[in-house]
Amino acid sequence: MQTQIHDQKNMIGTIVNSCAIIVGSLIGALLHRGIKDQYKETLYTGLGLASLAIGLNATMTNLPKSQYPVLFIVSLAIGGIIGTRLDIDGHFKRLVNRHSESGRTSHLGDGLSTAILLYCIGPLSMLGPVISALKGDHTFLFTNATLDFVSSTLFASTYGIGMVLAAPVLFLWQGLFYTVASISSSAISEALMAELLIVGGLMITGSGLGLLHLKDCKTLNLLPSLLVPVIWFLMVALISFWAG
Repeated sequence: MQTQIHDQKNMIGTIVNSCAIIVGSLIGALLHRGIKDQYKETLYTGLGLASLAIGLNATMTNLPKSQYPVLFIVSLAIGGIIGTRLDIDGHFKRLVNRHSESGRTSHLGDGLSTAILLYCIGPLSMLGPVISALKGDHTFLFTNATLDFVSSTLFASTYGIGMVLAAPVLFLWQGLFYTVASISSSAISEALMAELLIVGGLMITGSGLGLLHLKDCKTLNLLPSLLVPVIWFLMVALISFWAG
């Protein structure tokens, strides 16, 4: 019983993080009415530059930690082919924009895909639930909640109230890491985390290029790339088990 209560408390960080996005999106949607077009363009530029900085920082910080220097290239290649074949980016944007209003949320799909990547693919968002599950320390997630609150306010002021849909995605994403870490503390190694952050950082960078209107990288088509390092590490673990 005590273990169950402890586990429930550990989820508080993820709950707070998700609520921060919801509140930030609501505030941003209200602020949107008073923002002129030239200021909205400035917001686009600011979000794009922030995406580039966050993405490149995640990639460059974790590249020296990689045990397999070419794994991220293979991951992007394989994942990109699979994602393009499935047209994940196209299906997602058509689904979202089909229910969007003209003008205000006409680019909701672009904003939502970028926001989801920024919220989910980052050191705090990925390490936070793992640390919460293993140590009961919510510091990372509370810090991430503060950053996401600011980001969601900016996103919603540009793309509208639909940005609130990123909150349940974040909750499920962090819940996955929390659950896996709770079941097995060794399932998510630092080496695997580094590979995921390298690939994820490049995906965020691609989103930044899109916001700056430099290149539409169709980053959602690269989502399967995150599965490649996981599969690779599982294969290595199985081979080591059989060899030993």
